[in-house]
Amino acid sequence: MCIVALEIACDESGSEGEKLIGGQTDVFAHAGVRLSVEEAEGCLAELRRRIRSPAVEYKANHLLRTKHRRVLEWFLGPRGPVHGRAHVYLVDKKLLLANELRALVGPEVPPDDAILAAFNDVLRTRNRRDPAAGSFFAMAGDTAQLRAKVAEVREAKVLDPLVPAILRAVGYWSAGGEKVFLVHDEQPSLKGERLARIESSPGLAGLKFVDSRTDPRVQAADFLVGVARRIAEDELNGNGDAVLTELLGPYIDPESRWG
Repeated sequence: MCIVALEIACDESGSEGEKLIGGQTDVFAHAGVRLSVEEAEGCLAELRRRIRSPAVEYKANHLLRTKHRRVLEWFLGPRGPVHGRAHVYLVDKKLLLANELRALVGPEVPPDDAILAAFNDVLRTRNRRDPAAGSFFAMAGDTAQLRAKVAEVREAKVLDPLVPAILRAVGYWSAGGEKVFLVHDEQPSLKGERLARIESSPGLAGLKFVDSRTDPRVQAADFLVGVARRIAEDELNGNGDAVLTELLGPYIDPESRWG
């Protein structure tokens, strides 16, 4: 008997690998949409009709412009094309890093930006004699036990939120017992052990990477993940829009690393 898997199109926004502080973005977002190719094409056509931009390729930035506010509210709202058919996983990068630091050193070391930056550097480096290591241990306490714990975290490669986000997408969409086939925007960093970890997920039927320009479903996911990251980042930085934050709420995974 042939089992047909549930196809979910995915994309991410704000991915900077293991750099969680001092980068270009404060929030990482990953989105999956459950749309057929025809439905996604209809979604993109309607966005083009409403936005009316001469751009060849539409991106989330088009929706985020003030003059297209009504289009954005429609897109996220209950009558929009992805409502009830999409999932967003958010990560507050600094919070993720601070939680990792607290797990290692406990609450006695306040996770301010200086020690978080040093901690991020020491976890990213593969050279134990790197000056970044000395800076972190000088602030956190240079003990053999702490050095051993840091080495374990470094080996576990837990910093980059991309793989956990994809695994969470598989878990979310397969929760009803149906296997999931992911169609994901190209991710050159996913190879070797990282890719094997995803492919071993019990709820995954398969995984295909595509150029987002060739698959309208991934383009729809790109719109959603781009606006979701911006809305979340504005909220995080105290510039939130109450209406947009509320509209985004139903999409957010409760297991997001979000305050």
